Amino acid sequence: MNSSKVMCLLALMPLGAANERTRLKDLVSIEGVRDNQLVGYGIVVGLNRTGDSQQTIFSAQSLTNLLQRMGVVVSPTLIQVRNTAAVIVTADLPPFAQPGTRIDISVGAVGDTTNLQGGILVLTPLKSSDGQVFAVGQGSVITGGFVAGKGGNTKGLNHPTAGRIPNGAIVERLAPSIAPQGHIKLQLRRADFITAARIMTAINDKFGNDTVHPAHADNSALVSVDTPAAYSSKTVEFLSELENVLVEADRPARIVIDERTGTIVMGKEVRIAPVAILHGALTVQIQTNLNVSQPAPLSAGQTTVTPAVTVTTNEATAKNIVLEQGASVEELVRALTAIGSTARDIIAILQNLKAAGALEAEVEVL
Repeated sequence: MNSSKVMCLLALMPLGAANERTRLKDLVSIEGVRDNQLVGYGIVVGLNRTGDSQQTIFSAQSLTNLLQRMGVVVSPTLIQVRNTAAVIVTADLPPFAQPGTRIDISVGAVGDTTNLQGGILVLTPLKSSDGQVFAVGQGSVITGGFVAGKGGNTKGLNHPTAGRIPNGAIVERLAPSIAPQGHIKLQLRRADFITAARIMTAINDKFGNDTVHPAHADNSALVSVDTPAAYSSKTVEFLSELENVLVEADRPARIVIDERTGTIVMGKEVRIAPVAILHGALTVQIQTNLNVSQPAPLSAGQTTVTPAVTVTTNEATAKNIVLEQGASVEELVRALTAIGSTARDIIAILQNLKAAGALEAEVEVL
């Protein structure tokens, strides 16, 4: 990475003495209440001679099968069309989706078509992993790119062989979601023992008492909750109140480095052990100039090339900082900025601090 790049250094600092609390619905998902992935195979028609070529055999076979179901019998080897393309259609079926609900679908080419722009997806069944049809998709494909021109003179943007159809599928069968009953399981999106224990405590404080404790932390990724007797016939109301419970989530001390863009993100939990940092730079530049010696006209001399080598050095003044025990992210950021460190310098310093055992955080390089 060039040191002349602009550095983007982000430090997540606390706004108050205590951490901000988060709603439980942002930390967990309820077991059984989830999306289901659907997939289907179909064809897109109406393309402007940008469809699959004759070498894409399955595209022609799909078209002839479609025509045969409509009463038109034709051999796939006797047709040559460039206005159709074979595609894979995907969708996410939301939990408790009712028949008649419309959902978005994504379309991607599987043949050698060059552009799906302006195409229309023909009626396509969307199946789950067990082969059952849960939705049917159809509609005009909206691509996020285009291709203009012919031959070697073309201009393209993004990927014109993939697109979306907003509200392009209609749900035909009730989604296979499990409605929570008396025993509810909360799945943590980020497994953590401390967060699981805090969730259990927060739920017991709100819905329990001295003798009744409805929540139990099974492990770092699962908290079980028994529906209180007062909500035995009001599960939906209980879940709505459960999702609004505020919990202080625990987050690991981590530093994320994107060396390509010079972005460094550090959480407030990062701590630095007592350490001294000495940073400097030595630059050695070697230049070679070729001097041409040309003899006089009509002389017996020969043209010669003489190299002239110049070596220059430039050593920047070393700068140092000293971090005391329990130094915070704010102190680290200010100290590194004060010595004029670039993004490349800060990345190297952080990696060296980790290697020296002075950085109490995980370092993740993207």
